[in-house]
Amino acid sequence: MKQLCYASCSTSFPEELLEDLRNILSEARDFNHRHAVTGVLYYADGYFFQCLEGEDPVLELLLEKLRKDSRHREIMIYGLKKIDQAHFTDWSMKYVSRSSHALQYLHKQGQDKFRPFALNSDQVEAFIAHLYDAQPDEAA
Repeated sequence: MKQLCYASCSTSFPEELLEDLRNILSEARDFNHRHAVTGVLYYADGYFFQCLEGEDPVLELLLEKLRKDSRHREIMIYGLKKIDQAHFTDWSMKYVSRSSHALQYLHKQGQDKFRPFALNSDQVEAFIAHLYDAQPDEAA
């Protein structure tokens, strides 16, 4: 099993954002359920951060779909790594909102706004660990 994490900039206008988030989550949950992928999506301050877990071929397919998705740009891949166990087994796609305790971690890292491209590899790992434990947001 592998884990793929990435960040990207949203291209959604503010008035479209909530609908786009709902569509992204709906599409992800459907695809992931059918392909045994689990994961989490975090959105704040114009940036997406997503961590996906599954088998190599499916994650490669998802990466190609993401690159073609017009709802985001400037995709930064944090790597594809082997993991011993899935961390989001209860979620085809967990959604964590900006107001979660993960934001508190970012504040401690000196970020007053979410800027995932500024995180180093250790900070990315720590942020992911906060997302494992974060309560999901059902609003989106």
